Amino acid sequence: MNTSTLPKSSLKIRGVQYRDLGAIASLLQERLSLENNYRFASLLKQVQKYQSCYGLLQMAKMLPSSWNRDFYVYVAEKDGQIQGLIQVAPFNQNRSTWKVELVIINYNTSLSHLLIGNCSIGSQLLRYCFEKIWEARTWILEVNINEKSTLGLYRENGFQPLAQITNWECNAEILAKLAEKEPSLPNLLPVSNADSRLLYQLDCVSLPPTIRQVFDLHLEDFKTGFFTYVSKTIKSFWSQEETIRAYVFEPQRKAAIGYFKLIVSQNGAKPHEADLTVHPAYTWLYPKLLTQMAAVIQKFPPQSLLLSSGDYQPEREEYLEKIGAQRMEQNLLMSRSVWHKLREAKPLESLNLQEVLQGLKPSRPAIPTHWQPSPIENPIYPSSPLHHQNDEQKKREK
Repeated sequence: MNTSTLPKSSLKIRGVQYRDLGAIASLLQERLSLENNYRFASLLKQVQKYQSCYGLLQMAKMLPSSWNRDFYVYVAEKDGQIQGLIQVAPFNQNRSTWKVELVIINYNTSLSHLLIGNCSIGSQLLRYCFEKIWEARTWILEVNINEKSTLGLYRENGFQPLAQITNWECNAEILAKLAEKEPSLPNLLPVSNADSRLLYQLDCVSLPPTIRQVFDLHLEDFKTGFFTYVSKTIKSFWSQEETIRAYVFEPQRKAAIGYFKLIVSQNGAKPHEADLTVHPAYTWLYPKLLTQMAAVIQKFPPQSLLLSSGDYQPEREEYLEKIGAQRMEQNLLMSRSVWHKLREAKPLESLNLQEVLQGLKPSRPAIPTHWQPSPIENPIYPSSPLHHQNDEQKKREK
């Protein structure tokens, strides 16, 4: 089949609609049967919830963006059939950095490997988001290092590697053994908006400069607004989850040296998730913080714990290997910068500069003046020998 006969407009990319949810759900279920990807499973749950309360979620779009920030899905359609989809989400509060959650192509169609308009379907989905979301100045994503085709797609569209991220799983037996120990953290405090500056400083210290610049996190990213709080409360009630946040305070330096965010599954239907941040000078906190989280998890049905580590955190990886945690996935963190070409207006062309400059001319012609410096007879200091020679020469001339 000749791909040059396909016009560029034959593939339509648009926002997801209610009639697309059934096709998206079946596509995700098919991909889950081939590979157990937690991102596919997470999006499938969102799609199923979106189907059950589509009207309410459509009304939520009129509220602040924090209510629906997790469901930005765009589909590629041709001849009434979904050829692919992309899910993106804002990464920080000022929405300068966005994250590509996943890109899925429908390989059951004959157009899955074709170039439509000299560009693959995956590239068109990515570039559509680059052009549509103007507030995004940086894009980030995580891709499995074994997915060569997906990795090639992202490299083709300008993404560069930043760091290697390893996803770990601590099973219920490991957590039960850790919970038997005493964490002994006397300065472990719950997190509130008053502690946002401490957490912001901890985040700045713990991240490498290149990653910190790409993430572009500010003080507001560590605060919880009213709408965000209500949205997370409804989401937690809906999904039977509980979020627990705490940090370790160092009274001498008056700084936060460790922080964890624990998302606990109350009914044990899914693994628990943890976000862990430790000051590079206090890596001995890893065993204590993991022991603290394990003790909290014991109050709920037994389930494994998922957390991640970067290649810039060797102490964390060493401890996770020591306790017997299992490497689940090796990902590559990538980023791409976007510079939008601004449509500059040309106000000078609309002005008649001749008329403007004509009004700046003087009303009378300028009077020419000639200035000449007066001759200096004795430019040399009188006491110099040259001064006496000039006097003798003047007497001879007389």
